[in-house]
Amino acid sequence: MFTGIISDLGVVRKLDQKGDLRARIGTSYDVAGIDLGASIACDGVCLTVVSMGTDGGNWFDVEISAESVGATNIGSWTVGRRLNLERALRLGDELGGHIVSGHVDGVAEIISLKDEGDSTRFVFRAPKSLAKFIAPKGSVALNGTSLTVNAVDGCDFGVNIIPHTKEVTTWGDSAVGDQVNLEIDTMARYVARLREFDDATMG
Repeated sequence: MFTGIISDLGVVRKLDQKGDLRARIGTSYDVAGIDLGASIACDGVCLTVVSMGTDGGNWFDVEISAESVGATNIGSWTVGRRLNLERALRLGDELGGHIVSGHVDGVAEIISLKDEGDSTRFVFRAPKSLAKFIAPKGSVALNGTSLTVNAVDGCDFGVNIIPHTKEVTTWGDSAVGDQVNLEIDTMARYVARLREFDDATMG
């Protein structure tokens, strides 16, 4: 599990397609403190560490299934791309964002960017199948970042991103048309499921 609070900016150093996709990600994490098999959220996707730098380089490798590539924005990763990184939540860690599983539900598109004071207003278009789970003042994870939804209009929803968040994440690199990994709030999913159950039993 994760919190959606980004703790490092990684860089894609290498991509190898041999069966599954293998990615090497540079990091400022101390890789000596990362166990093989550990989970790290990379742009919101929970990935398993399969090897680490032993030559003094700070990097780790992950293997990514075709299913994960197809369900996320990983297919657009290129060497040199920056990634939002978060290590898995440990017992006693502060929960500063919201509970995030690292299991991306789909891909949203940035359809507009507008400065509002010091912040930037992002408007995203979600897949129709996921839009019903997104509500004003609710939480979403976008490229692994825990964000609060300000407004919803059909499949479109807006969030405001403050300067600090843009500085410590990849949101400062964003452009209209970018595809971003979307994970809906687990609580929203359960509420929607309960509503469907109630409607079915009462109908």
